[in-house]
Amino acid sequence: MKTGLHYTTILGLCVVLLWGPSVGAQPRNKGAAATEGASSSQSTASTATESKQARDASYVIGDDDVLAINVWNEPDLRQLVPVRPDGRISLPLIGDIQAAGRTPVQLQEDIAAKLETYITHPDVTVIVQQINSKKYNILGRVMKPGAYPLSTTTTVLDAIAQAGGFQDFAKQKNIYILRENPNGGESRFRFNYKDVIRGKNREQNIKIEPNDTIVVP
Repeated sequence: MKTGLHYTTILGLCVVLLWGPSVGAQPRNKGAAATEGASSSQSTASTATESKQARDASYVIGDDDVLAINVWNEPDLRQLVPVRPDGRISLPLIGDIQAAGRTPVQLQEDIAAKLETYITHPDVTVIVQQINSKKYNILGRVMKPGAYPLSTTTTVLDAIAQAGGFQDFAKQKNIYILRENPNGGESRFRFNYKDVIRGKNREQNIKIEPNDTIVVP
């Protein structure tokens, strides 16, 4: 009996030694896969964030834009501020500072330079929260003439719809768009609403640019 028991014990230990590493390896593999998946997701999110920051960094700030300003580890300096008509904003500690005409990166550097008097190596972030400085005008026989923000891609048809459509007796075939030229003067683009909505002359349905004026006679 003792000999049989001793043989059974040895056989059991051999089984444990043979199968043990495989059993123990499975959780580590699952953990590694989970880590790799998390790392891949973080990398993708980081790439998307960097892409967005690059787009924001190239934007030139204008009057009426709303800026989100954050100073790392300084919650009292976290601000959501509009750019005033004079192109400036006001911040704690540093007072007024020019924002219009600067990119977010340039403004970050300006703010950080002024904060160095009070904070060691301030880490400043500026994000354009709302774009209100890019506008176009629509005048004449529309229901709601006036200035409209150009925060997304907008065509002439989009602009007419945003203005509530036409008033009675609007000359829908004789609409035109006035655009300022970089070197002075202005260009004039014809827009025949009747044709465009029928699928003709679709090239007339141009994208609106900042400061364009649409006239509906």
